[in-house]
Amino acid sequence: MNIKGKKKNDISKFFKGEKLVSTVLLLIASISILTSIGIVLTLVVDASHFFREVPLKEIFSTNLAPLKENPSFGFLPLISGTFVTTIIAMLVAIPVGLTAAMYLSEFSSANRRKVLKPVIEVLAGIPTIVYGFFAYSFVTPLLMKVIPGLEAKNALSPGIVMGIMIIPLVASLSEDAMNAVPDSIREGALALGSTRLEATLKVIIPAALSGIIASFVLAISRAVGETMIVAIASGSAKNFTFDFTKPMQTMTAYIVEFTSGDAGSGTTGYYSLYAVGLLLFIFTLIMNLAAKYVTKKYRKEY
Repeated sequence: MNIKGKKKNDISKFFKGEKLVSTVLLLIASISILTSIGIVLTLVVDASHFFREVPLKEIFSTNLAPLKENPSFGFLPLISGTFVTTIIAMLVAIPVGLTAAMYLSEFSSANRRKVLKPVIEVLAGIPTIVYGFFAYSFVTPLLMKVIPGLEAKNALSPGIVMGIMIIPLVASLSEDAMNAVPDSIREGALALGSTRLEATLKVIIPAALSGIIASFVLAISRAVGETMIVAIASGSAKNFTFDFTKPMQTMTAYIVEFTSGDAGSGTTGYYSLYAVGLLLFIFTLIMNLAAKYVTKKYRKEY
């Protein structure tokens, strides 16, 4: 009886321990969820003060002067600045990153891949403020010698450097997607007389398209949310323009400038920071959901 009772106690302790471990792991896993909920609530609650005070007609206008005696809060200059720098970044990151992924996946030897991939991924570990000073101190003076009329603060230089910064994201994710394609498909394409380049362009990339497109979408989200590069190199001109030779201000740069300025807590300008942050959050959320949708819809299982 004592032996049976002891076994029952041991089993009971075992299940209690398992339940405790499960509960602790659930609490740890829920931290990210609770943090996301807290961020959303903070943005929505504080941004609601701004949207109650500023009409939508003014928000979607081109006049942005938050610190004037009669402030105006047209967000279109910020949206256009974010759009221009992101487009420039993607024009750099997509072809370079995809080409690097093609080489690493289909043309490079295993030994070269072991060396080249970590070197490319080092770019992702460089602090963005270093990229910002690189754009302002090196890239901009270089471009000014090539492009007449390019101002000291402009959208082109930070756009190019942002593209360089997100090359590892595009290259790494695209290479992973291409490596997931079975070798039998490669071998079949080569056996039918295709060159390695033809097999890559016409067989491997279409087969890995869902992962490649997802890498593009995630790279766009990364470019939209970049702060220090554009804050340092693109200037703070609140002009609605698509001329990349002129200074522009992005949504993230606006938040940096305004929080380091004279904005008083509780003012309309103060709450405009949360409104801009909410717009950024919504855009990046849409892009991330789009990446998941594309991955799920066009993924091919072998």
